[in-house]
Amino acid sequence: MLSVTIHEAGYNKNNLYVRDVRFEVNQGEIVGLTGPNGAGKSTSIKTILGVMDEFKGEVTYPDGYKISYIPEEPILYENLTLWEHLEFAAASHHLPESVWKENANRLLETFQLRSYINQLPIHFSKGMKQKTLIVLGAMVKPDIYIIDEPFIGLDPIATKNLISLLISEREDGAAILMSTHVLDSAEKLCDRFILMAQGTVITQGDMKTITSYANKPEGTSLLDCFYEILESSHD
Repeated sequence: MLSVTIHEAGYNKNNLYVRDVRFEVNQGEIVGLTGPNGAGKSTSIKTILGVMDEFKGEVTYPDGYKISYIPEEPILYENLTLWEHLEFAAASHHLPESVWKENANRLLETFQLRSYINQLPIHFSKGMKQKTLIVLGAMVKPDIYIIDEPFIGLDPIATKNLISLLISEREDGAAILMSTHVLDSAEKLCDRFILMAQGTVITQGDMKTITSYANKPEGTSLLDCFYEILESSHD
């Protein structure tokens, strides 16, 4: 569904920080992109989205794909109500009214935003803004999700609801790339993992592959495996 090859990428020619990054995200799977701060995760995501000026490589999607991007920092229009955001997104994707309204109402109930539909997001907490972006992203029923740190700012109920939503979308065939530092949630949710450090991919694979690469026994947590791998990479 999504194939990524980044030979090099960065914000300018003198800062080509990300190099030799290759991975795929297949239909019906959730892939966790993780690593320490400064590993190159956000730069890789921006490269995939086509907003990085300096990029050598190739990012391919199927023809006619629909993609939703949910950023770490919520960005909303201050002068549009929550419902007007939904209407704007639906119009941008040319969605039939019957389809988008049904999806929107279901998601608003799930993320407890129904009573805020006529309010301006400038008055929302960060968690509410994050939930708004999740509703906007899921409402259009994309083929591909690209999500940057989705759990930051969410309360436990919203986190549980997001996990349930992503599992449901995976079952419906969506391809989901999720950057996260919340490794306990990622371990339960993701089918595969990509570990980045210092601008490149250290290793990738399912939990069995990660455990083997870290030379850890089966059943070792994802956090402990990644800690061991990162420590070894510094030696």
